[in-house]
Amino acid sequence: MSGDDDIKKVPFLDLNVTERSLEMEKRPDGSILMRAGLAPASYPDQISYYLRKWDEEAPDRVFLAERDGPDSWRELTYGQARDMADRVSQGLLDRGHGPDRPIASLGGTADGGNCIDMGILKLAAMQVGIPFMPISPGYSLMSEDFAKLKYIFTQTEPSLVFIPDRTAYGKALAAVEFAGADITEGLGDLAAAEPGASFHGAYDSVTPDSMAKILFTSGSTGMPKSVITTQRMLCFNTETKAQVMPFLDERPQVFLDWMPWNHVAGGNVNFNLTLHCGGTLYIDEGKPQPEPFKKTLRNLRDIQPTAFISIPLVYDMLVPHLEADDAFCHHVLEKMDFLFYAGAPLPSSLWDRLEVLSVKARGKRIPFFSSLGATETAPSCTFCNWPSQVSGNLGLPVPGVEIKLAPTAGKLEMRVKGPNVTPGYYKDDETTRAAFDEEGFYCMGDALRFVDEDRPEEGLLFDGRISENFKLMTGTWVQTGTLRTDAITAMAPYVQDVAVAGDGEREVGLLVFPTVAGRDKESGELRGELQAGLRAHNEKKFRLEPAHRPHHDHG
Repeated sequence: MSGDDDIKKVPFLDLNVTERSLEMEKRPDGSILMRAGLAPASYPDQISYYLRKWDEEAPDRVFLAERDGPDSWRELTYGQARDMADRVSQGLLDRGHGPDRPIASLGGTADGGNCIDMGILKLAAMQVGIPFMPISPGYSLMSEDFAKLKYIFTQTEPSLVFIPDRTAYGKALAAVEFAGADITEGLGDLAAAEPGASFHGAYDSVTPDSMAKILFTSGSTGMPKSVITTQRMLCFNTETKAQVMPFLDERPQVFLDWMPWNHVAGGNVNFNLTLHCGGTLYIDEGKPQPEPFKKTLRNLRDIQPTAFISIPLVYDMLVPHLEADDAFCHHVLEKMDFLFYAGAPLPSSLWDRLEVLSVKARGKRIPFFSSLGATETAPSCTFCNWPSQVSGNLGLPVPGVEIKLAPTAGKLEMRVKGPNVTPGYYKDDETTRAAFDEEGFYCMGDALRFVDEDRPEEGLLFDGRISENFKLMTGTWVQTGTLRTDAITAMAPYVQDVAVAGDGEREVGLLVFPTVAGRDKESGELRGELQAGLRAHNEKKFRLEPAHRPHHDHG
């Protein structure tokens, strides 16, 4: 089959998804309330419910796996995982750890990746009410002054610090005051304890409101904020995804994932979704960087995922390999139910290439799903569970979540209320109060707009960060979110992302991050392609005749 039009005629995989529904209320002040016309699913008291469920129903099924050699994997079944988690829980209690002080993880491997022991420690702590606190490995392995790590430890005072080995994290250990925390290299003796009465009492005391985790925001504009994540937030999010995608429970899902567990996507979505559906999570030690990505490709030759949940950059790096090797393409995609992307729109050219490949491997188009959320919402607020043809479609509110679109700075700011929303920031009442409006909605700071204002059920699009917009010297407001997505689309397939600059200047500038296709071109040729794309965009958007083209090609 050839031609974009022919591909668009091919049907999508027939997946069992919940029909979208929307209830809306427009207020006199211009704000819009949105909610799903569907009651939320019930959810358990704590996330370890799923570990116990699959220990009873499929104890020999592999839950977590990690590389332990060039040609082998260390695998942990659900039965082994429950036994190990319960033992570590008892070991933590025996050492005096409890709900009043979190336990921290600086990373699972020497280079900051995830590992089985880190996953077990997380489950073991949370299931007996001890908050688990995964910290960005960059704060320990890449920092020169360790300022963010010092800030976090001063604020939270963890009682235990988990590291894979002392060599890799030696500088951080020497630079930071740990206030008597137990420095634990691997699980060690923690896993030797025999679960007893104190374990069962602590397990039974955990409620939906118990603090499960403390997750940290990126800290890109200051020090990281410490987000309280409750058991309710984790369980609600996990059940909601299964509610809008019932097909997930029709077979055990298989995931290969690199996303760090200190981040809400990897640590909450991918890890917990595996637990919910009794699936298998292969821990990918690769990363979306030229050399580490070779490890991802090696792992994909071993594993056949049933879904892929990642960022557009990963797809951009993967597609040339799928196009170059039909056998590899079939191996990777032939069991794939859906492709999920977030963090940025999927460029249309990349979208089209993935559809061609999915038809080759599956005979039908694999749908692309996306959503919008935040660390403070654990994360999902909206979800697009239908095969939208609009890149960046964030979908509609998930059942149980109410969204308010509030007029702010000429945009509609997204505000959220529901079981997915954090009760606040750890030991920071002032920041907590500032995060919510007078009606108790968490203020996301993200602006949204409708895919089609006349048909709101078609979904929502990201419309920039309220705080990121700026003015030029002329007094003109620059809507950075809209400009960013327009520029990426205009310069496809050569640009993966852009940063918008020019606050207080005479004109807008773009810092361009090229795709693989862009990096393969000579600099002069690439510049010409980018200028041509921006020029065509400007002529179409502003209906300019060629003779009236703008002098500058900045977008």
